[in-house]
Amino acid sequence: MNNKQEILKKRFEKLEKHYLALKAYKELINKLTDKTDIYTVENFNTLKIEDKAILDAYLKRFSSVQDFLGAKIFSPLLDIAGINSGKMSEVLYIVEKEGIIDSLEHWIELREVRNELEHDSPENLEAALQDLKFCINSFARLESYYINALKFAQKYNHALRK
Repeated sequence: MNNKQEILKKRFEKLEKHYLALKAYKELINKLTDKTDIYTVENFNTLKIEDKAILDAYLKRFSSVQDFLGAKIFSPLLDIAGINSGKMSEVLYIVEKEGIIDSLEHWIELREVRNELEHDSPENLEAALQDLKFCINSFARLESYYINALKFAQKYNHALRK
């Protein structure tokens, strides 16, 4: 196995840890949302600190998975497949064309909403809760990006096959 493949394998191993944690937090959030609508200011303010910590942890892992895919996986993934790419906009165009992401617009929207959450102030809790809801409801989409990237990598990197 060449060095690029080994690096990509290690990056996928790290990404898998972020993904599994994200998935676990999503399951905990599902249990929480079965009991109450956490996306209203009134209900959110009554949540236990432990429940709010789960939401924060989910957002941290959501960001980590998306950042890792964009910054550490997509370019080297195309590289080992023999697909030349340059700027990030070109990389994203190609990963969309290859079916790794469903659309560039969705990828950008996930990133923008996630970035808004990082900068929302406590005074704008209602907007932050809607962004939180969007990220939680986007779990399946982000999960598909991870799975699609892994399947694509497995075509070119035998060490990633399970």
